[in-house]
Amino acid sequence: MSQNSIVIGVDLDGVCADFYGRMRQIAAEWFERPVDELPEAVSWGLSEWGITNQSQYDSLHRFAVTQRELFSSMEVIPGARKYLRLLSDEGFRIRIITHRLFIHYFHAAAVQQTVNWLDSNGIPYWDLCFMKEKSQVGADIYIEDSPPNVEQLRSKGLFTICFGNSTNRHIEAPRASSWPDVYDMVRAFVA
Repeated sequence: MSQNSIVIGVDLDGVCADFYGRMRQIAAEWFERPVDELPEAVSWGLSEWGITNQSQYDSLHRFAVTQRELFSSMEVIPGARKYLRLLSDEGFRIRIITHRLFIHYFHAAAVQQTVNWLDSNGIPYWDLCFMKEKSQVGADIYIEDSPPNVEQLRSKGLFTICFGNSTNRHIEAPRASSWPDVYDMVRAFVA
């Protein structure tokens, strides 16, 4: 397989954008607690911050996107910009795949914030997909941090690199703890 024909499906939140870092700041404001009281290491669902159910998470998420521009105010995860540009320059096709449209009635804001964030942070991409079922976009390699998504992609036999964080410690290799790790794993996949 020529690397010029290889599509890399890249998740945004937790892989390219520091979702948990920014969401922690917003959750501290939402719950009216000092940010230092909210642990940095969290599990899937964010129960460590006091979130007890999906409805409560949805309310916080809606506030974060509509009132604090979550998707345009996150920091870039170190190395994402550099290594995605390097892979793009080497001929890989970068396909951003994100499921940011899961709460109704603010899709325009989510899409606009996403595009603004990608462009203002110099993240290269050929395609931008807002998809829940990420396996349907036809990538050759997936880079993902969400435990359910990693498990679902792998169950379909798709090569998926788990971008490590506190929510996915239980997920087996292949795992990357940094963007240099991702780059090395992609290069090894091609070889």
